[in-house]
Amino acid sequence: MTTPPNTDGLPQETRLGRTALRVNDLEEMTGFYRDVVGLSVLRHSETATVLGVGDTPLLVLEGDESALERHRSGAGLFHNAFRVPSRGALGDALTRIRDHWQLGGASDHGVSEALYLADPEGNGIEIYRDFPREEWSFAADGSVRLGTYPLELEPVEAAGAGNSDVPPETDVGHVHLEVSSLEAFRDFYVDVVGFEVQTEVPAAVFVSAGGYHHHIGANTWNHRSGPVDGRGLSWLEVVLPEPAALDAIRRRITDGQYTVTEMDDGIAITGPDEIEVRFRIGT
Repeated sequence: MTTPPNTDGLPQETRLGRTALRVNDLEEMTGFYRDVVGLSVLRHSETATVLGVGDTPLLVLEGDESALERHRSGAGLFHNAFRVPSRGALGDALTRIRDHWQLGGASDHGVSEALYLADPEGNGIEIYRDFPREEWSFAADGSVRLGTYPLELEPVEAAGAGNSDVPPETDVGHVHLEVSSLEAFRDFYVDVVGFEVQTEVPAAVFVSAGGYHHHIGANTWNHRSGPVDGRGLSWLEVVLPEPAALDAIRRRITDGQYTVTEMDDGIAITGPDEIEVRFRIGT
């Protein structure tokens, strides 16, 4: 079941920008996201690394040697999903994973085909490519049908060209969160931010802008009950195409329920489970 469309929702061109992880071993994690995931190091210092494609940052690693391991009750990241533009790029990713790391799983979701793994500090990762939208299946209410089916890996790997880096069209397609309450998640991401619910499955909900299958997912499968803490997700970023969309989000925050911080290029909101979401204007 899906909620009615939000009449004051996000523009169709809304997308995700960067995500940030708080990590213990900055050097090891930098090498992993460079060599296994295939991102390029754009900036690197003793305290942080920015990785991405071309001149576009996609991932920020914030070094903190004193950060404790994420508590098993703490909300946070389920996986960070890097979207590649072709099956060939997905095949190259599969080869890098098999050569340098360990594949955790693979699925055909009806709208995409995806590879799953975890980084050296346990953060979940999805690398996926979308099928053309005209091949997606839709329910009677217009919502996108998502499924989970086996993915045959041999044709995927065979499509690869041996590239060590992801293509320049790669982006953060979606972020999947572990939350303590799906009701609180919907109150914030749908009613305040303006995403629309696309799909619901047992103990999970997926929301998006512009009819995408999902920009943000949330689940309670592992029964998280506390806020973000320790290593793992630091913040995630939503990129809006116009200032009016940012103004609309500001208007919907009227009761002081969420902490809002003004930034040079937008705002940061501390939402449910103390997950920080940043909003900025971009193309």
